[in-house]
Amino acid sequence: MIAPAATAVSKGVRLGYGVGSFCTATFGAVPGLLLLYYMTNFLAVPAWLAGVVVTAPKVWDLVINPLVGRWSDRTASRLGPRRPWMLAGACTLPIAFYLVFAGPPLTGTPAALYVGACFLAAATAYALFEVPYKTMPAEMTGDYHERTSLLQWRMVFVGAATAISGIAAPAIVNSQGGNGTLDSYRLMAVAIAIVLAASMFGAFFGTARAPMTGAPQADGGGLRAQFAAARGNPAFVWLLVLSCTQQLAVAMMLAAAPFFAAYTIGDPKATTTLFAALVGPMLLTMPLWTRLARRFDKRGAMILAALMFGCGTLAAVLTPLFGGLYAHVMILLVGTGIAGVTLLQFSMLADVIAMDAETTGKRRAGVFTGLWTAIESGVSAFGALIFGTILSIGGFISSEPGRPVAQPDSALTAVLIGQTAIPALIILLSAVMTLKYRLTDPRRAVAPVVPDASG
Repeated sequence: MIAPAATAVSKGVRLGYGVGSFCTATFGAVPGLLLLYYMTNFLAVPAWLAGVVVTAPKVWDLVINPLVGRWSDRTASRLGPRRPWMLAGACTLPIAFYLVFAGPPLTGTPAALYVGACFLAAATAYALFEVPYKTMPAEMTGDYHERTSLLQWRMVFVGAATAISGIAAPAIVNSQGGNGTLDSYRLMAVAIAIVLAASMFGAFFGTARAPMTGAPQADGGGLRAQFAAARGNPAFVWLLVLSCTQQLAVAMMLAAAPFFAAYTIGDPKATTTLFAALVGPMLLTMPLWTRLARRFDKRGAMILAALMFGCGTLAAVLTPLFGGLYAHVMILLVGTGIAGVTLLQFSMLADVIAMDAETTGKRRAGVFTGLWTAIESGVSAFGALIFGTILSIGGFISSEPGRPVAQPDSALTAVLIGQTAIPALIILLSAVMTLKYRLTDPRRAVAPVVPDASG
């Protein structure tokens, strides 16, 4: 059995690792925030088909992410097992992302096919970076609370990156007036591609001296055997289900945000300020959530975060009565909850991976993380598909920039419900699920206690 040391990660490595979050946060936020709206309102793609386009490339993640995880587990190089793959992603993702928003003059189904192909290429490039990147914290330190502290740094960068990309991207899109133009979307794509490249190369060089505690051997089993090992880890499976439930709610809100700003608040530019309210707490509340995790353990802090997230989202359903300022205050509450939920998800995942390495002596963190990111990514895209379906049921009418249309009342109701009530019910369900989960400090228990059948 390999017992990883309680390594303290240097500030330089923390900084270098955290910089990579500008990539993971930006690529997660910008397509989730703008791609559905871009296709329905600029390329005349029907809402249901646009939802499929956002979702379909993510299905590929179910294949490529675990493969990248396994490849990185089995990689032996002077750069370590993870960093060569991060470098490959850094060289390819910025180009693929730009092409998503810089296509030929197509509309309707041809436009959907083009965007879908480019988004598939971008998702593949992103997997090369994301999977090994998210694997690293479990291997940097063996200390239960040090992992939370390390990930606190990452989440601060996530907040900054999400704020910059989520605020700057819509601002660039809207910089040429109204709801934007095709040229402004291309300008946005150039800017975001530069951010992605700087972040990914920064993380590659910044983690050159990252420690590898315990250095377990790569698992020699096949991919099917490693999947079976992941399924046989109850703590991992339960945490994965919990995370996917929470991610589904976040994804629906991201996809709905431009529609909520334009049709509920009545100001398309409010997308920027809503996003600022959503991610601002991530920059300010990480130390608070770290202390709460120590005080109430990670499970208790997770329940509190989910309740804040869900209650704020549900309260936002009253926005038509109380106006835009009220919506922003509720989104601030939601953002505080999301900050806690996100930090604790990754900290718990690192705990489960580290425990697996300690008990088995095998390095299969990449497979665990690959499976995690693949399913999480698919769920995220599924959120856009659900929202697109809700819009279609509500009778939302797709359009082109030069031919604006008046939406029926049923479509306006669909936008409101898709942004508030449905995500709130999903996230509150996750709070109930967390009540059945046990994950404790190993200094008080030998190993995480998984949910019991009695609940």
